[in-house]
Amino acid sequence: MAADDPRTLVSTDWLAAHLSDPDLRILDGSYYLPQMGRDARAEYAEGHIPGARFFDIDEVSDHRSDLPHMAPPPEKFISRMRAMGVGDGHQVVVYDGMGIFSAARVWWTFRLMGKTDVAVLDGGLPKWKAEGRPLEDMPPVVRDRHITVQRQAHLVRDVAQVAAASKLGDWQIVDARSADRFRGDAEEPRAGLRAGHIPNSLNLPFGQLFDADGTMKDADGLRAAFDQAGVDLDRPVITSCGSGVTAAILSLALERLGHPKHSLYDGSWTEWGMYPDLPIGKG
Repeated sequence: MAADDPRTLVSTDWLAAHLSDPDLRILDGSYYLPQMGRDARAEYAEGHIPGARFFDIDEVSDHRSDLPHMAPPPEKFISRMRAMGVGDGHQVVVYDGMGIFSAARVWWTFRLMGKTDVAVLDGGLPKWKAEGRPLEDMPPVVRDRHITVQRQAHLVRDVAQVAAASKLGDWQIVDARSADRFRGDAEEPRAGLRAGHIPNSLNLPFGQLFDADGTMKDADGLRAAFDQAGVDLDRPVITSCGSGVTAAILSLALERLGHPKHSLYDGSWTEWGMYPDLPIGKG
C-alpha cells in the first residue's frame, strides 16, 4: 500500500480518521462503461461513504463536444462545484465503485482547474466496504461554497499536439488500455472505432499499477511498471486510453512519482480511432 498524500492518494484509514473534518469534501466519482451493466448514480443512492456527493463525469463535462466526458470549461466546473458545496479551502477525496478507476479522472479534472488539495481514495469503495466501514443512503445537506479556478493548460493535450508527439518523439505517449486493445486484437467497446494504437506509443495497462488487493503500488512498484513498459521517467509523458478516464490513473501514478512533465490526451482513442486519415499502429 502506498503512503498517504492528500494531494494524490489517501488510504481508507486516513479517510476514516478525517471523516468528520469540517473542510473535508468526499466525492463519489463512479463511472461505468455500458457493457459493465452498472448504474453509478443508483449505486450511490443505495449506499455511499458518509457525506459524499455524486460527481457525474458525463454531466460535468464539455457538452459542446461530440466526444464523451471531455474536460468541462472552467465556468461549468465552477457552477457544478458550487452547487455541490465544494470550494476553496476544502480537502477533496474522490472514490469510485471499482477501486481505482474513474476517481482518478475526477482527480485530474480538479488538477486541470488548478485545485491541488485533492486525493483519490486508495482501494476505493470496495476496500471501504470490505473493512466494514460506515455507509449512508441519504445525500448530504449542501451549502453553496465559493470556488476559484485557474486552468492548467499544460496538463491536457489535443489531437494535433498528440499527432506531433507521435511523429517527432519529443513526448512519450503511454496508453493505459489492455494489451489486446493496444495491439488491435480486440474490438473497441465503442462502435465505429478502428482497432490499434497511436503510432510510436507505449502500452502500460492501468491494472499493472495495482497490488493484488486493488490498492496502488508503492513508488518502487510504480517505477518498475513504467520501466517494464519501456517508459523513460526522465522524459515527458502524454497519457492516453479509450476515452480519457483510465489515462488519468497513469497521470496519478506519475504525479505520485514526482514526474515533472506529464499531460493527458483528453480525446484519447475515441477521438484518434474515429478519424480515418490518422495513422494507426498494430501489434
